[in-house]
Amino acid sequence: MRTPAGTECRYFFGDYYRGRSREECRLLASSDPSQRWLPELCKTCPVPGIVRANACESMRLNARVTRSIWDFLQRRVQVTAFCEKTLRQVAQPEIGCGECHPLPPIFEVKK
Repeated sequence: MRTPAGTECRYFFGDYYRGRSREECRLLASSDPSQRWLPELCKTCPVPGIVRANACESMRLNARVTRSIWDFLQRRVQVTAFCEKTLRQVAQPEIGCGECHPLPPIFEVKK
């Protein structure tokens, strides 16, 4: 579904049926602990880019809302990823853990 920022995100939900205007981020709602979502968080959220770059079914995203020291007034979504197949944290969610989807031989560096 299209977010208020204009990007497609599988975790965003908007209920507009018969005049309703209920919107929520299901990723922030399902995180532990549950986080409060605001529409302006979608502008800087990295989740749509991560989902476009990596569609691994065994990678689980966890998001939380943070504030940086320099931009104390601006809130951002920080994302961590965990691979359920290899049972370890993923350092770069855009790339993945490296074991679920190995690179094709054409991209390997020859010695």
